[in-house]
Amino acid sequence: MKRKFVGQLITILEVNSELGAGTRGASLGFESLQIASLSSERSIFKHPHQVKVETENNLLLSPSTTPGARYVQGISRTYDRLCAALGDVMGGNHFPFIIAGDHSMAGGTIAGIKIANPDKRLGVIWIDAHADLHSPFTSPSGNVHGMPLATALGMDNMENADLSLTITEQAKEGWAHLKNIGGICPKIKPEDLVFIGVRDTEEEEDALCEKYGIPNITVDEFRQMGFEGVAQKALDKLAACDMIYVSFDVDSLDTSISVGTGTPVPHGLYVEEAQSLIHTLLTDPKVCAFEVVEVNPLLDSHNQMARAVYPIIEDAFYTVLNRLH
Repeated sequence: MKRKFVGQLITILEVNSELGAGTRGASLGFESLQIASLSSERSIFKHPHQVKVETENNLLLSPSTTPGARYVQGISRTYDRLCAALGDVMGGNHFPFIIAGDHSMAGGTIAGIKIANPDKRLGVIWIDAHADLHSPFTSPSGNVHGMPLATALGMDNMENADLSLTITEQAKEGWAHLKNIGGICPKIKPEDLVFIGVRDTEEEEDALCEKYGIPNITVDEFRQMGFEGVAQKALDKLAACDMIYVSFDVDSLDTSISVGTGTPVPHGLYVEEAQSLIHTLLTDPKVCAFEVVEVNPLLDSHNQMARAVYPIIEDAFYTVLNRLH
């Protein structure tokens, strides 16, 4: 029997880690969205259970000692905590609604979902300007927010490795932990991944997409197909999956909107397009978790990014809530 109290249906997970980013400020995204919600009578922060996952952002006070995967040891410990929190949330039959700092945390989310549901096939819909398929062996920056899908896929991409990169043994050990957390590697299959709006990739990532035939629905294709057609195409691609996780990086939006995010890219989605797409996806009963990342109020003024995307997030929350009732 479904619980009647709304807080028993959805749990918001606050994960303010920004260790994986190259710019500072994504750890403030959760609070900036809370502030943006104050003008709404339906603020999502009034109702549900909330869990705050402890982070290790204090490490940013000192330079990273792990070239190739910057701050990976702190990210590893945060992954462990996030996986445990997701286990508790999903074990209680709640829907995890994750608001995270930088996109590196998505690797921990995918791991936590899979660990909590080891016998189920998990699909991923990745709404983002970037593919985030790098590994320490291919990443020009070493920033782990460009690597979460590679952790989930368990891919080093050594055939496209940059042999000039400096990668410490600590970085390699931390990277191995990210891939193998929970004793399950890989967490997802490449055929169970769909990109939407990806438009800024490197050759190493392109090689993986071509090798495994990972589809990307471009912004131009989005506008030709419409949000319903795009949602259906993505869900059809993942028809063999038992569960689906939707990840929304706000840099998927056009730069006329995504001013407060670390890596904005032109020619993105507009707010109405993203909201309609996410709303449609979240009505599907297979969708088991939703995550939003990379809101950075230090990179804009007057909280523009949070104010722009909060309506998307509020609509997503109540879409799930209505589905669960």
